[in-house]
Amino acid sequence: MKKSTITPLIRQYKRLKEKEPDAILFFRVGDFYETFYEDAILTSKVLGIALTKRQEGVPLAGVPHHSAKTYIQRLVSGGYKVAICEQLEEPKPGKLVERDIVEVITQGTVLDATLLDERRSNFLASISPGDNKCGLALLDISTGDFRVTELKRDELLDEIRKFEPKEIVLPSGTDGLDIEDIVISEMDDFEFDYEYALENLRSHFGTQTLDGFGCGWMTEGIRAAGAALLYAKRTKRKDLSHVERISPYSRSNSLILDEPTRRNLELVRKPTGETDGTLLSVLNDTTTPMGGRLLRDFLLSPLLNPERIRERQERVTVFYNNPSLTAQLRGILSRIPDLHRLTTRLSLERVNARDIIFLGGALKKFPEINGLLPESLSFYKLGNFMELVEEIEKTIVDSPPQTIRDGGIIRVGVNKELDELRNISKNAKLWIVDFEGKERRRTGIQSLKVGFNSVFGYYIEVTKPNLPRVPDDYLRKQTLTNAERFITPQLKEYEAKVLQADERSKLLEYEIFVELRDRLNNFVPSIRGASTKIAHLDVFSTLASVAKRYGYTRPTVDDEDRIVMKYSRHPVVERLLKEGEFIPNDVKLDLEERVLIITGPNMAGKSTYLRQIALCVILAQMGSYIPAREAKIGLIDRIFTRIGASDDLTRGVSTFLAEMTETANILNNATERSLLILDEIGRGTSTYDGLSIAWASVEYIVRNIKAKTLFATHYHELTELERLSGEIKNYNLECKKWKDEIIFLRKVVRGGSPQSYGIEVAKLAGLPKDVIERAKRILTSLEKEERKGSSERLMQPSQLGLFDGVRESEVERQLKDIDIEKLTPIDALMALKKLKDKLG
Repeated sequence: MKKSTITPLIRQYKRLKEKEPDAILFFRVGDFYETFYEDAILTSKVLGIALTKRQEGVPLAGVPHHSAKTYIQRLVSGGYKVAICEQLEEPKPGKLVERDIVEVITQGTVLDATLLDERRSNFLASISPGDNKCGLALLDISTGDFRVTELKRDELLDEIRKFEPKEIVLPSGTDGLDIEDIVISEMDDFEFDYEYALENLRSHFGTQTLDGFGCGWMTEGIRAAGAALLYAKRTKRKDLSHVERISPYSRSNSLILDEPTRRNLELVRKPTGETDGTLLSVLNDTTTPMGGRLLRDFLLSPLLNPERIRERQERVTVFYNNPSLTAQLRGILSRIPDLHRLTTRLSLERVNARDIIFLGGALKKFPEINGLLPESLSFYKLGNFMELVEEIEKTIVDSPPQTIRDGGIIRVGVNKELDELRNISKNAKLWIVDFEGKERRRTGIQSLKVGFNSVFGYYIEVTKPNLPRVPDDYLRKQTLTNAERFITPQLKEYEAKVLQADERSKLLEYEIFVELRDRLNNFVPSIRGASTKIAHLDVFSTLASVAKRYGYTRPTVDDEDRIVMKYSRHPVVERLLKEGEFIPNDVKLDLEERVLIITGPNMAGKSTYLRQIALCVILAQMGSYIPAREAKIGLIDRIFTRIGASDDLTRGVSTFLAEMTETANILNNATERSLLILDEIGRGTSTYDGLSIAWASVEYIVRNIKAKTLFATHYHELTELERLSGEIKNYNLECKKWKDEIIFLRKVVRGGSPQSYGIEVAKLAGLPKDVIERAKRILTSLEKEERKGSSERLMQPSQLGLFDGVRESEVERQLKDIDIEKLTPIDALMALKKLKDKLG
């Protein structure tokens, strides 16, 4: 396009586009947001809207401003950034409207409720990849939650998957971070400079150091946090004053649940991505959005401090012992909006009058909440904001419109001038009726009408047959098919008075609203503090309600080295069954019984049993009651799980390799205070290989790690391990055969499983009768061969002679007889062919 053909508007667009080159620029033109050039082509394709061209040939695609939110949501959800460019002044003839970018919307910095999950944090993550450790900052600008930590490089990916940020910012050119489904944004390297980041943080918080927050010692953490805050401010074009503090944390201060464990135990999401049927879905009966987010935090970061666990238990117990208090409080909390996100919008000047009404309604409930809380919960009593409530109620109408610039939001009596201006507009109809009557009498035209429209303003309409009667002071304004419209000096003067009053009235209402909004903004920190207390009350009362409803009990959690549960149940599976159908089971893991070998057929309930023990430990350490009759649980520092098998095809990893990788991670990182949940180690390879790996793994756990372990297996040979170590005990899921059928009793009992029941399970699965009968005959034959007892070979002192006693084959003898030193290449090929022929 020739430079001379570029219009001032397109020139303005290009200048603004240079500010955000990697974002789609929504450029406000009147009642539309327009996109141009490559943005228009992309927007048209993604949104399925028409692609046209301006007169100068510039590609163009636009959406109406009143429905833009829906289109922006689709773009942002698709991983695109959208820069919003607004008109900063009213259009004037012959002058280009001043415009500027007021916000950039990205997945990690959204504030619109339609783009947010109310029960999940919306984190922007920032990573500073240092040489020995990484800094990780997590910022949710929708709530002001700002966290920072430093961790090892091999821990970084797992931590990111735990918090599931929507967007990650990195120094430009950073490689080696393989994260699917997360938007990656790059920043200049200097923005991660330590001094630069430190100054950004000190300036924002108004402090000389960060020592008061407990993170002044960090280097990489400060780099990451400074970059995160800078990126968020840049996208929002705001100061983000609601981000009041930064909270350091350490992985080692909570029970570590790595990604395989979170997935295998289905804590917050099933492998299919569904959230129903997870532990969180059973617990999450919270009544407030902030309570829902806090409960998720509790679940994914259980505590390691027994005193803090007992503090939480005490608060849950208060509600557990007082169902009436629980019901009343939850009834009130259900009417409390998301105060964290509402106050964020308030501080960023993004609230309307309805938001203010919701805020006032919530603050009005605080005295009622305080009146319910007993002395033991006095810490959670909320501040008194009744003066603010009264100010809101006397200022804002009960049902205000969504817009704040079109009037109708301020009550009568708030401002004298506003009332007078409104009276002018209100009395306009009466004045028009009176004026119309006078003009009919003066002209003798009984069909004369006085009307108004937004284009021409006030007018007098006269039909064509009556035009000869029109007085000389009538000035023609518009010609219609059957009539003419006129204006008089008197009507014109009144029109100006009414319109000026209307405009001034709207402006005055907006000014009054802004004054109230700014006053409320001064109380944002204290309201947010109250919101945090409400979230905790919500979580504690919810855990009590769930415990009471489902028959949970309070466990003893301490530093003792044991896990003992009586009548424990799986919190999720029992909800899928009818009342009383789930069979509870005991567990004992201590110095005498360190490793439990669990045998039994498929479908007997081994995996359910293993998972329920782990889930009960997690519940106990997050401060909840658990599904058991009684329990004593010594603190666990980490839960490892190796459950099931699935190929990681996207990374070219086979089922067996994936299984061994997970097993290696467990054996290399578990401690004496860990809980290991191992289900079917070694089944992804041949029987002998799998058995030997499983056997050696159990030995290593007992001799070297000494972790409390539940080990489910189909290798019945492993039950022989009980004879080698007093810390290993055999248990099985009890089954019975009746008339050639198998009955699963679901009860865990001492001893190894007497048989595998594999054929019976296959019959239940619906295999053809001929296959079942043939399998029985083959099984009988194989069992005769197996009675020699291969497991005896596994019990040799070195544990290395797995194949001792196997007769040397002819092929092996010939291989041993070959003299490699004298063998020519041709002879080697011939010998290899002979050996291959012997093997068939």
